[in-house]
Amino acid sequence: LVTPNLHEAAAVCSHKITNREDMEQAAREIVGKTGGAVLVKGGHLADCADDLLFDGTGMHWLPAPRIDNPNTHGTGCTLSSAIACGLAQGVSLVDSVKRAKRYLTACIDFRLNLGHGSGPLQHRIADWENWHA
Repeated sequence: LVTPNLHEAAAVCSHKITNREDMEQAAREIVGKTGGAVLVKGGHLADCADDLLFDGTGMHWLPAPRIDNPNTHGTGCTLSSAIACGLAQGVSLVDSVKRAKRYLTACIDFRLNLGHGSGPLQHRIADWENWHA
């Protein structure tokens, strides 16, 4: 599984990615190049933070609201680590990504505010499995 954000996916595909259709096209191209699954992360979309998982056979949209929080340092690392944890527990790829996305969104929504600039996430979310946007 590769997990590019919109800018990284655009660099791989050599075209801009600004909407869901562009994300689907990029996902197909990346899977064609890698032979593996891809999670195109939509955190830089204008109106939402929807992600797209494509495993070569099915497109799985993971919707999430855009949360007004400048403290998002480490979101990519947190997401990939959470996905890896699910996979290590024997959870399917799709369910691991869904769980990780829910966890990450809850971490961002906590709105921890430390330091200056783009601060860190709050990783210790007790009830993340029941979090709803």
